[in-house]
Amino acid sequence: MTARGTAMAWVDGAAEGLSRDCATLFDYAEPAWREYRSAAWYVDRLRGEGFTVEEGSGGMPTAFCAEWSNGPGPVVGMYAEYDAVPGNCQAASAERGPRAGMSPLAAGHTDPHSALGISGLGGLLATKAAMERHGIKGGLRFTGEPAEKVRGSKPIHAAKGYYDGLAGMLSFHPFYMLPLCNTVRWDTHCGAAYSMIYRFICDDPHLFGAQDGAPIPQSHSDIRAPGANDALVMMYTQGRMLRDTMAPHTGGWSISEAIISAGQATADNLPAALAELQYMMRVPTVELAERITARLDGLAETIAQQTGCRVERHWVCKSRPGLPNHAMANLVWDQIQKVGAPVWDKTAKDIMRKIQQNCGMTPDADPILPACEALIPPQEAEAILRRDLPPSQLNSTSDDYTDMTWHAPTARFYMARPALKGGPYPAWAMNALGGIPATIDPMVQVAAKVLAASALRLLEDADARQAAWDEFERRTGEATIPPLCDYDPPVQFSWPEYIETSRGYTWHIST
Repeated sequence: MTARGTAMAWVDGAAEGLSRDCATLFDYAEPAWREYRSAAWYVDRLRGEGFTVEEGSGGMPTAFCAEWSNGPGPVVGMYAEYDAVPGNCQAASAERGPRAGMSPLAAGHTDPHSALGISGLGGLLATKAAMERHGIKGGLRFTGEPAEKVRGSKPIHAAKGYYDGLAGMLSFHPFYMLPLCNTVRWDTHCGAAYSMIYRFICDDPHLFGAQDGAPIPQSHSDIRAPGANDALVMMYTQGRMLRDTMAPHTGGWSISEAIISAGQATADNLPAALAELQYMMRVPTVELAERITARLDGLAETIAQQTGCRVERHWVCKSRPGLPNHAMANLVWDQIQKVGAPVWDKTAKDIMRKIQQNCGMTPDADPILPACEALIPPQEAEAILRRDLPPSQLNSTSDDYTDMTWHAPTARFYMARPALKGGPYPAWAMNALGGIPATIDPMVQVAAKVLAASALRLLEDADARQAAWDEFERRTGEATIPPLCDYDPPVQFSWPEYIETSRGYTWHIST
């Protein structure tokens, strides 16, 4: 049996265990920067598989870096993501409803990162099994990447050298937008992403309308600082008013806001002492991100003056746009064609029809989106993707895998997660399909096989490695962007999380 055959057989034999693992991570569903149980699960599992694991890599408490070597030789990188999204708690069920004991507003896996990470783990362990059996020299590096939803860990890992020295990086993501389904990105990779928190702090509200020597006034009618809540509202609304002038109208850019925390007195007239507003911008270029940041900075300073506050800006991420690597893309596309698209059986499609019915739709005889069971060549997907983009725009949408592309030859590929024909469907339906074993397992097994087969090709084929490296050096030489990360991991903020109280293990917003 070939090394590839050994890896494929390993995935088939491990299917039941990978399914259980995927369900475990789906139920953990921990949000950005607070993935304590998820990260600990991976660390324990990887150590049990013989990997040396650094916990808290890059200064991030829920990150890790695992390494294993079978002797001197090339090293291939893979990774896991495991953060979930607040407000998306859904059970692995064909009916709408949160996981047992949880608020519907708790975190849940949307992409789903639970399956992304277990696909990566399956591919990693299948590669290791083949290397051991066939005496293939070289190593494997597997990073745990928290907070992907806020583009958190990869810019930090990149700046601290965790992707350096790799022969290649394999970046997998479940399909989430057409035409990128069962294919590899070609030229148009994801763009830049900047995220920051503006923290408005009202330290001295009594000085806002102060008169020297004045007696204590009637507190309910005194001139006082508007405070941090007013600053936040003004920043939120005026930022939206400025949006059309901060960025061009083409290119698929976006700016999103999230209110993180508040320091407001309860049922009193005291001004709020603290309010925090997070921005996430997804733009094609670093230059555009910098221009938008400058406008937001100026707006924040003006609003702070008006409301009797001071303002601090804290970085959540600064991520670079991605670089293509055709040699790597072709290498992975070859393996995708050999493995084939995921296939869903009658049990899975019965569940899909039940979900259609529970969404008020007429169940379809074949309920799955046709693209999920077909392959599309990278160049064909690229042509479709480019139809809505200006010719001068090189990047579109965002994901922080892009920082890896500046440190190692990288392929970004997508395998089909289950998606329903027709619609539109509510978010819970897709979230459920990402957690029900019968519907998500086919993608996990196929993605693990593609990862393992691609890694083995890199390890065994010196010509393929050299072609990928030559292209990597050419592209980084033509357009060099050094790491942008000049900040510490923003773990100190009041990110949404699960808590343990006398009521038990629950979400910070109770059921």
